[in-house]
Amino acid sequence: MAKMALIERELKRDKLAAKYAKKYAELKAISTDAKRTDDERAAARLGLQKLPRNANPTRQRNRCSITGRPRGTFQHFGLARAKIREMAFAGEIPGIVKASW
Repeated sequence: MAKMALIERELKRDKLAAKYAKKYAELKAISTDAKRTDDERAAARLGLQKLPRNANPTRQRNRCSITGRPRGTFQHFGLARAKIREMAFAGEIPGIVKASW
């Protein structure tokens, strides 16, 4: 089980990224638009730098929804590999069966 402080930090980052998502997308579009002047693009890049660091969506980390483990997480299930294995063997994930040949 991950520390609760780390899980809470991730939730805080999610909220902050959602709050600034629209502004981040607008500034990012301006900064990459080749039709804009250099001054406008530079101003957009400065605007991006002034946003809070945790408002950047790339700082978010996928975590297991049960244990909070940050590594070995399958996006499709939202679970860590160990939990997928446990739940699959217990028959708690529909459509997943143990392979045998």
